Amino acid sequence: MPNLTYEQLREATAGGAVALRSRTTLQPAGGKGDKVFPPTYSEGEGRNARAVYAIDERGTVLLDSVASQANRAELALLQGWDMGELEFPVPYVDFSEEIADLGKLTVLEAPHRIADAIFRDSLLGGTLFRLSVIGQAITDATPRNATALFHHSPTALLFGIWDSTGPKGGLGSKFQRAYVSEIVGHDAKIGNKVRSRIDPLQIKKLASDERAYNHQDPNQVWTFNPDEAERDSKGEPVFASRGTESGVAGQPSKINHGNVVPSIDGSTGGVTISKALQTTVLSLAALRRLRFACHGKGAEIAARTAIAALGVAAIAYQYEMDYDLRSRCLLIPEHAPSVELVGRDGSPAQVVSLDRSTAAEILNQAASCATQQGIGWSTSDMRLDPDPKLIELIKRSRKQSATEQPTE
Repeated sequence: MPNLTYEQLREATAGGAVALRSRTTLQPAGGKGDKVFPPTYSEGEGRNARAVYAIDERGTVLLDSVASQANRAELALLQGWDMGELEFPVPYVDFSEEIADLGKLTVLEAPHRIADAIFRDSLLGGTLFRLSVIGQAITDATPRNATALFHHSPTALLFGIWDSTGPKGGLGSKFQRAYVSEIVGHDAKIGNKVRSRIDPLQIKKLASDERAYNHQDPNQVWTFNPDEAERDSKGEPVFASRGTESGVAGQPSKINHGNVVPSIDGSTGGVTISKALQTTVLSLAALRRLRFACHGKGAEIAARTAIAALGVAAIAYQYEMDYDLRSRCLLIPEHAPSVELVGRDGSPAQVVSLDRSTAAEILNQAASCATQQGIGWSTSDMRLDPDPKLIELIKRSRKQSATEQPTE
């Protein structure tokens, strides 16, 4: 099977295909038939809420959603960018001087990409990002003139954005997601999950009139002495709690000691599946709706091809990042990645192979051709500094979180 080439991608993007499609069959790392754990979602409200899996009537279970897959694809591109294998604009906010553990936060990590409030509340050259020349151009970008976004943050045109936090609010520009990927498990059957804990200290039920309180010093956690207890707004000592429940007399479990009675969970005990399937579709039709004002047809094709090349790189690099979706959900592909060029007439798709080096080469060619057409990417580093008020917001939030009891 031949490798995908830049020329094939350009021809497809120009109108030769409707979409690029990649389908990967996966099995649990423990072997076929082993149990995997899908993400859980809340069903119901209040005390009636419970965690469930997203299983449809066909027995298909969601293992990784479209939004989650987009985040993983962005991190795959970020890995290639960090390693210097992929070159494209990646704006970032540098928190390293004020909050070292945050370091640099890029558009590939921000939930709403370049339209995120993190960028809105940061400074470019000492000016609030939205008020800067570049920020205003990005704010004014629309699908009918996406040049500013392509120039400074092209991944936004691949994964889509809605500029709802900008000066236009809900009327801010929307860019359709062109890259859509999802992983589902077939023939899903829910299993059981058991819980239990044997306390080596053998701490059991206390007397009915004995209570533990939250200690006024968070480092001490709890105390039997009410004089050392944390006080509520009425001046009363606060009973020790676990999660959102108040402490109950005689229950050491409220302070994380004692046995946990064995129990069975029959709703979120993992699933067995016949196989998992990752389906990724890059809509070339969506890319063809993007326009770049004041540029000719050749430049528009080159720009769209460069965005498509980012999608191709996301497919190849995500494959090599492996499929460790969450605890107890590691999947192994049964074959190497490939790409199908899907035509508009329903004829059999042309299948080509794809690997990391091929994807990087195609992206490099696409960027070079766009530059030659006068619509190249920005080559300067777009570094933003967090506004002092954003730093203060983070510090105040962290201070408050440190005083609160953790919940389960």
